[in-house]
Amino acid sequence: MKDGMRTGCGRMISQVFILSSKGDHLIYKDFRGEATSDVINVFYEMVTSLRGDQAPVVMSHDGLHFIHIRQGGLYCVATTSTNPSPFTIIEFLNRFAGLIKDYCGSLSEKSVKMNFALIYEMLDEMLDYGYIQTTSTDILKNFIQTEAVSSKPVSLFDLSNVGLFGADTQQSKVAPSTAASRPLMCSRDQGGKNEVFVDVIERLTVVIGANGVLMKAEIQGEIRVKCYLPTCSEMRIGLNEEFSIGKSQLRGYGAAVRVDECSFHHAVKLEEFDSYRILRICPSQGEQTVMQYQLCDDLPTAPPFRLFPTVERDNSGRLLIYLKLRCDLPPKSAALSVSVTVPVPKGSLSLSQELSSPDQTAELQASSKAVFWEIPRFPGGAQLSALFKLEVPGLSSASLMEVGPVSLSFELPKHTCTGLQIRFLRLSPAQPGPPQRWVRYVTHSDSYTIRI
Repeated sequence: MKDGMRTGCGRMISQVFILSSKGDHLIYKDFRGEATSDVINVFYEMVTSLRGDQAPVVMSHDGLHFIHIRQGGLYCVATTSTNPSPFTIIEFLNRFAGLIKDYCGSLSEKSVKMNFALIYEMLDEMLDYGYIQTTSTDILKNFIQTEAVSSKPVSLFDLSNVGLFGADTQQSKVAPSTAASRPLMCSRDQGGKNEVFVDVIERLTVVIGANGVLMKAEIQGEIRVKCYLPTCSEMRIGLNEEFSIGKSQLRGYGAAVRVDECSFHHAVKLEEFDSYRILRICPSQGEQTVMQYQLCDDLPTAPPFRLFPTVERDNSGRLLIYLKLRCDLPPKSAALSVSVTVPVPKGSLSLSQELSSPDQTAELQASSKAVFWEIPRFPGGAQLSALFKLEVPGLSSASLMEVGPVSLSFELPKHTCTGLQIRFLRLSPAQPGPPQRWVRYVTHSDSYTIRI
């Protein structure tokens, strides 16, 4: 987000607009007068009439090309009558979405409605007659005059009861979940503070066979920095000393942390990385991803969840599904927002259940023909169970084969599956007034499938 696209990039954009998931018109800006505002309805009809969950990124209608991304439940769309590289427009839209996050605090329907004047001013500075001028946060902040209105959104990871632990000397402090979801330019009376947030975010993909054997494992991770410091010439981020990439030799300083691949933002200085595992960067205000990494087919620890299922038919002809779910996290850890999805036979009519604790819920959704078991909080080392009894007319042995595979979604706060940790976070020069430095860890499921 910090590095603007090349000024005067020769790709003409006719219109830019933002729609809600329901098709409500939130933002519309016409730069060239090549089409009417009716194209908004044309786009929404096209994107909602297609089968499947994800529409093509590029679509065409009557010589006009629609290129869109979807973030925060919103459609960000650009139209063009020329034939530019779609990757250029997609990159522009991604940077536009990132700028809204930087300037408005979050990207959501509410924040866009509350800050529509700011977003229109932003578009005026970013595009001139459809030609991209800049997408740099640092450049735009010299021209944007409208002050953002903070909307206090719900965080993607609800960290209000997770613990947002600071590096170095702030281990006992906790920041609220919306601490990093505020506008860059907000004033002190709006809650502006000298703060920097470093998030270590990992996405976990796992497939476990019916025999309990791990068949696939993949971790996609990133280190993301969001900076609210007025001036900071350099930030130094220290990683585990025993951090290795690929087949490089471990140095023996401590517990090994290995990844297969690793890439860095081009602004990161790596002079101290090989010897000391230190990343150096001159952060701009706003959010940027400083490092991305990947680990395949090798989890350093056991998968966070194991399932022990039993599927049978009782004497009255009902389908019985008994699930025992074990959380293999350390005892002091916990998984949040655990959702278990169990596909069931198409003819299933009704569900009765017995759950191991009162805070759990379960329901049969007729549209998707699946049972959804929701667990708000799952302590590490605990085991929970559920018995589902389904009325299935004409239940047969073939019907039993329609049960599964089971999929889980969850968040693991204060936890990384690779073991990657931030050793320290140091800023120079010394800031006027002690800045608060926060380091957060969270792992969430990309795809977690257990065959039964």
